Amino acid sequence: MRAFIASLLLSSSALANNSSTDVADIQRVMDNFHEAVVSHDGARLSALFIPEGSTWLNVMKSPPKVRVGSYQAFAKFVSTTKSDLNPKHSHIRIQTDGTIASAYFDFVFMIDGKEQNKGSETWQLVKGPDGWRIAAITYSSEPRL
Repeated sequence: MRAFIASLLLSSSALANNSSTDVADIQRVMDNFHEAVVSHDGARLSALFIPEGSTWLNVMKSPPKVRVGSYQAFAKFVSTTKSDLNPKHSHIRIQTDGTIASAYFDFVFMIDGKEQNKGSETWQLVKGPDGWRIAAITYSSEPRL
């Protein structure tokens, strides 16, 4: 029993140390995402995703509807729009085991200083040889019409 408890404590301690570094690295991915959008850098934005099959889902709240998109289409929009873009994230919660992670947060997407869309968003991330990459983004959507 003592060996089991010691094993649990060591595992928890190692996970906590690993996770705090990973959480900071994941936050940097989120910061890089924001900076790429604000600076209209679609190539930098695309580099944050797994190129071999990331998922992008927009779930409209009312009426309920799921729209499938892609990070490539979003990166093209970011690169070509002349509008000022500013995604704002709040209430960020990141969970990870050091290999996979999820980030859940609320967002407001600003275009030319005006709120255009808001909702909640979740990212699924994986850690590969080049660090953390986004595997999937799913977000609820309440666009301003």
